Amino acid sequence: MKEFGLQVFSVRSEMETVEATRATFKALREMGYTQIQTAGCAIPYEQYGRIAREEGLEIVGTHENFQMMEEDFEQAVANHRLLGTTNMGIGGYFLKEQTVEAWEDFIQRANVVAKKCGEIGMKFTYHHHSHEFVKLENGKRAMDMLVEGLDPENTSFVLDTYWLQHGGADIYEWLEKLAGRVDILHLKDMLRLPHKDENYGYHHMTEVGNGNLNWKKICEVAQKVGIKYYVVEQDACLGGDVMWSMKQSADFMKNL
Repeated sequence: MKEFGLQVFSVRSEMETVEATRATFKALREMGYTQIQTAGCAIPYEQYGRIAREEGLEIVGTHENFQMMEEDFEQAVANHRLLGTTNMGIGGYFLKEQTVEAWEDFIQRANVVAKKCGEIGMKFTYHHHSHEFVKLENGKRAMDMLVEGLDPENTSFVLDTYWLQHGGADIYEWLEKLAGRVDILHLKDMLRLPHKDENYGYHHMTEVGNGNLNWKKICEVAQKVGIKYYVVEQDACLGGDVMWSMKQSADFMKNL
């Protein structure tokens, strides 16, 4: 692991204008981040991609709109060309009611998008949460169905350490299980809270190294299975100072 990145959903509140986006990218680069993964763009894609390059940040993937990928694939491709990435991804798929039929439908539709991606040298990526580990009426979990059903040639998974742990899954087992099918690994730590939080229960996302996950072992296994991009993500910060939190994670990663 020679470098690491950030899923900039973590700092979305700091990127609402062109000026703020540049200032945030500059600050992240100074912290040691050299790569980013997007989560939508509050400014035009052309400006976003150009500013990232000018500030020394490589865009390694996206979390974008699945509906656009289905209904206007050419525009989705154009957006990704402007960003300079070949990983066209979504941040998850959420259903009001999880059923086998609904997940089968999504997998079929995702494979249509993935096939189009593959034909132009791109890849469709899927980022999971913990709801994919709920057992469905057929005894399987949605995550099992995704692994079995998504085309391995044209798709890849964005594994997330926090959501694996949150879903009761074994992080090391899933890294090995999906060896060769994961380009981006989300590094997200889990903190056990002393009291139940209204939104998060007893567990909360925290700075990498500030929680209870075994990062030395996670990174050893990740390197063994060939992870390309190590991307820090912290959806919410307990203290509220997101840039402080990003620096804590960056400092830990550099020492690690």
